[in-house]
Amino acid sequence: MFTRKIYPAVKKHLASSQITVITGMRRVGKTTLVKSLLKDLRTKNKIYLDLERLDLRELFQTKNYDNVLNFLRQQGINTKQKMYIALDEIQLVPNIASILKYLHDNDDYQIKFIATGSSSYYLKNLFTESLAGRKKIFTLHTLDFGEFLTFKKITFAPENFLKTSFDPTEYERLRAYYEEFINYGGFPEVALTEIPEEKEDLLFDILNSYINIDVRALSDFKNIDNLNRLLKVLVPRVANRLDYSKLASLSGLNRATVKNYLDFLEKTYFISRVSVFTKSPDREIVKAQKLYFEDNGFLKILGDANSGAIFENAIFNQLKHLGSLQYYARKNGLEIDFILDQKIALEIKETPVNQDQKNLSNLAKNIGLNNFHLIGRFTSPKFADFIWGGKVFA
Repeated sequence: MFTRKIYPAVKKHLASSQITVITGMRRVGKTTLVKSLLKDLRTKNKIYLDLERLDLRELFQTKNYDNVLNFLRQQGINTKQKMYIALDEIQLVPNIASILKYLHDNDDYQIKFIATGSSSYYLKNLFTESLAGRKKIFTLHTLDFGEFLTFKKITFAPENFLKTSFDPTEYERLRAYYEEFINYGGFPEVALTEIPEEKEDLLFDILNSYINIDVRALSDFKNIDNLNRLLKVLVPRVANRLDYSKLASLSGLNRATVKNYLDFLEKTYFISRVSVFTKSPDREIVKAQKLYFEDNGFLKILGDANSGAIFENAIFNQLKHLGSLQYYARKNGLEIDFILDQKIALEIKETPVNQDQKNLSNLAKNIGLNNFHLIGRFTSPKFADFIWGGKVFA
């Protein structure tokens, strides 16, 4: 069993009376995390319930909430003592927030709920309104590269990547693992599988589960083929600014539908959009956002993104654990790939050279940023003043 970095914070929250909510995309390890939490609790008065089971879904759709308590008693739960109830995939039960609120607020019972879900829209909007002040949300992503190495049982020294210099020895020791991470992403079961063909089969299975369960359950899309077509169009545009009109033209969908689909994809952890770095909120709204996929494995199986974009997407998925991300662009086309926490300029180059450093320096200083770094994928023959991507750990 491998411990995720989020685990200590979630475990600590079990002492709180608030509902502990773990959200993230399907198959990132939410169920494994919840079962580990239950196993570590020093009580027998606990139960795990998977709401993908139709009978349990029907139970939690009841308007008679006492039926839920009676069911728990039948499962051996002592309702006169503190109970730990884990509910997996709560977004599949539309009115579950009402049940949780009723049972959480009922002074006759001591219930600690641990809930998981795959939709940020449901959990952070509808769910939030019903349970204001009664819950804390934790987001579980796919593995970052440090967790990836841990799952592979490979030792590494976590350190502030901004203070590292290029180390040829570490590069040679870890580069094969980093290339695997770039190409196949960080879904736990994919990382633990060694055969490339099996990795791809798993990624297709995860994608199909997402479409056939999450998309069908959470969206009102009438034609799933339209979504599949849009995904194919998105892949070559990863790490680029979004042009909704162009996407509509290429996918055969209207502009409003494209925007609705992208909103859904982002709210179910499939993609992310990065806004422009600016001091003006109005300008941020007007300027186009950049597109990234939440896991590089999807780029592998969906289409033909170029090598540089795939690398930049991997760096996005490493940096997102470290703070807020924006990008900077000028009218002449010059750009800084990422601005971390509005303080640090980061330019991503597969094989960085001295001129890249000069360009970055000029751009960063023009916007008042004196902390800037190149991040590279491969060794550069006559240039070593860059951070190797395999050292970017959360």
